[in-house]
Amino acid sequence: MTALASHPQRNSIRLQIRQNLLLQGMSQPQWAELEPLLLVADYRKSDPLVRQGDEEMEQFFILEGMVKRVVSNPEGREMILRFAAETEMDTSYAAWRLRTPVPYSIVAVTRVRAAELPMPVWAEFIEHHPELKERFEHEVMKLMSEVMAHTITLHLLDAPGRLSRFQRKHPELAGRIPKKELAAYLNLTPETLSRLKQKLG
Repeated sequence: MTALASHPQRNSIRLQIRQNLLLQGMSQPQWAELEPLLLVADYRKSDPLVRQGDEEMEQFFILEGMVKRVVSNPEGREMILRFAAETEMDTSYAAWRLRTPVPYSIVAVTRVRAAELPMPVWAEFIEHHPELKERFEHEVMKLMSEVMAHTITLHLLDAPGRLSRFQRKHPELAGRIPKKELAAYLNLTPETLSRLKQKLG
């Protein structure tokens, strides 16, 4: 992990982070305050950014690649809750506010580069910028409601319905997620997913 200010690719990383959907509206003074707080980390495919049960929490802005949010039970059965890619973020803010361990893992689906900072540092930063805090908390609630909608979908929709909904809701991710990961997310076998994709076109 390297501080953004001393990263050899800091100029291109600055351009990438300025495309983040949450941070896009920030002013120059806000950027000047945030950038020294950011660390840049690279993860290999399958590396955890956060482990379920962790008590140390981070705020992540995805610069390159894709991550998934995953829960697993004691027997090791996993459920994928959501994916996030460039221009998006992932967070353990709700757990931090509730003072509970992180209830899920965040794992690299591909090679990932992220800009990140410890949750207490991020929370202090947004306290000084109420508009950003409001946008961020709205985004956190939106993510939580998306995860809930996905979980309900798994119970209420049949296999073609689940795939159709995903393609409609996430056209930008549909072609990028490895088949095995997408099948797991939709609670299908990879073979069923292949058949459905052929049928739905």
